[in-house]
Formats: sequence, structure tokens, C-alpha cells
Amino acid sequence: MHLVRPCTLDDLSSIESLVRDNQARIASLPRKRARLAERIEQSMRSFQSPNSPSDEGKFFLFVLENTQTGELVACSGIAMNNEFKRPFYNYRLGELIHASEEFDIHTPVSVLHLTHELTGRNVLCSLAIRDDLVDTDCFQLIARARLMFMRQFAEYFSDQVVVELQGVYGEKGQSVFWDDLGRNFFNMDFASANYHVATKSRTFLAELMPAHPIYVTMLSERAQAVLGKYDQHAEPVHSLLMNEGFKTSSFVDIFDGGPVLLGRLEKLRTFNQAHQKTTHIGEVTAGSPHLVCNDQFEDFRCGLVPLPGGTHDVVRVSQSDISALNLNGGAEYFFSAL
Repeated sequence: MHLVRPCTLDDLSSIESLVRDNQARIASLPRKRARLAERIEQSMRSFQSPNSPSDEGKFFLFVLENTQTGELVACSGIAMNNEFKRPFYNYRLGELIHASEEFDIHTPVSVLHLTHELTGRNVLCSLAIRDDLVDTDCFQLIARARLMFMRQFAEYFSDQVVVELQGVYGEKGQSVFWDDLGRNFFNMDFASANYHVATKSRTFLAELMPAHPIYVTMLSERAQAVLGKYDQHAEPVHSLLMNEGFKTSSFVDIFDGGPVLLGRLEKLRTFNQAHQKTTHIGEVTAGSPHLVCNDQFEDFRCGLVPLPGGTHDVVRVSQSDISALNLNGGAEYFFSAL
């Protein structure tokens, strides 16, 4: 079976390959091996001490493992962005009215406001999967297991969730939005800016961006065309998130201009439909696939198991699945339909 578990340093090489080969850019995971190892170590500390304060912020990185082969085929993460001393910057797309009563002119103008209104919300991030698995249950599992983790340990997370979708990139991997706006304030290309965000913090870069509103009409036509749009490689993620119940917003990413989706945990499908059921060890011959997770924080597991139809509070789970997911027969766990 495939199961989701916390990432460890033993997974470094596999994560490195996923980040390098994934068609969609993973801004929250650095490509350099040493920096990626630091990010994994940060995740390991977060799983070990969920209650302890941290200057670096909490970050949880999960991997999807094929238990038969030991191969890692995907990863995903949650950033607990609840540290108000580390503002979470975005642009908010708004509108100003330029008016003159004397000339009877009222002209609406779109503007970008630099804001950190989304500080304090948790961020779903770091989603990477092998290309041939994008349209499979594995994609659903690695993306939605994070919501199962948040359902099981809801006391650690805010109810507000943010996802930044990858903006539109050119054929050579450059960001049209960054080249037209951000690069004017930094002597670096987008790849360099992305590296600093992944290895350090987006805060110091954001603080160097102009604080005054930016008139959208002063951007190039190419930059205006991609503002608030996501790259074609982000389409599967966008579809999944919209199906979960995320909503589009007036916010865009400050670096590539990609859209920001917002959601409330209690309204998201996986979270909302997760119900506790008592497991009973037994043979399962058929049934619809359901996400199930254990109740262990540091040794979290999530996988897919077949459940027969109906709304029974006691369900049969095979011994092999019980063992792989570190479940106990007779105990209650959260299940959510795939």
C-alpha cells in the first residue's frame, strides 16, 4: 500500500529528486542539499515538540511511501504561520477611484497593496509528486492527508488555511510578474529570489518591496495578463483545492503574482467529512476507498483503506492495513471518504 508519514533525514535524496524533477515549482523547499536537510530537520523538530515555542516557526513535511518497494513518490507540507513576529506578506488587489466632479470623470484603477493580513493562518505547501501519479489516488492521498492530520490534531491549528498557487512562468522558467515588478527592487533574478525565500524567509524580501500601492496599469501588458493566474502545472492542485472548498481571494503572491486560495478548516470537505469509527480487525473483500489516519503525532500515518457502504460506527480493517498504519483493533480513528 501507499502511506503518508513524517519525513526524516533518510528521505533526503528522494525529496531532493522530487523537488528537482517536479514540473511545478516548489518554492517552500530549497533545491540545495544542505538547505533541504535543514528544512527536513525543522520538520522533525516540529513533529517532536508541537507545543514548544520556536523562533523558526513550525513546519511539517510529509512523504508518501510505497510500502512494498520503500520508494518515496510524493511529499507535502503544512507551515504553521501563527508567529506574528514573522509577517506573511502578499499583495491584495484592490481598486481606487480617480474622480473629478468638475470634468465629470470617475475612473476605477486596480492597485496592489502590500499587506500581511494573512499572518496567523496555516499554509498548505510543499506539494510535489511523481508526474505519472498526478491523476491517481496517490495525489489525493498526499494532498489530503495534511487535512486529516489537522483534523486529528485540530487544537494545534488555526481555522484559517492559505494556499499559494504557482504563478505563470515562461518557457525558460522565469516569472513574468517578478521580472516586471520585483526585480526592479532587487538585484537578482527570480531563481535567486526563490532561493532566498526557501532557505531564509520571505519577510526580508517583502520588507524591501515598495510599501505604497502599485498601479496595475503601470505594469507591462504581459505582467497584467498573468496577475492572479496560476501556471498550467498547478491545474491539478487547483482542481483538488476547489473541490475541497477553498475559495479564490483578492490576494496574490508577491513574487510570481499567483493566486492565493483561502479556506476554513471546518468547511473543507476532507476535514468536515472525517468521522471517528471503531476499527475491527477482519477480512475486507470490497468497499470504497477511505482516508484513515492514526492518532500519533510524531509517528503519524495516513493511508487508504476499503470500507463497505453504509454509515456504521464499527468498521473492518485488514490486519495488514492495521499494522502498516499503526492502528489498534478496537480503537477509534478518523475516516474520510476519498
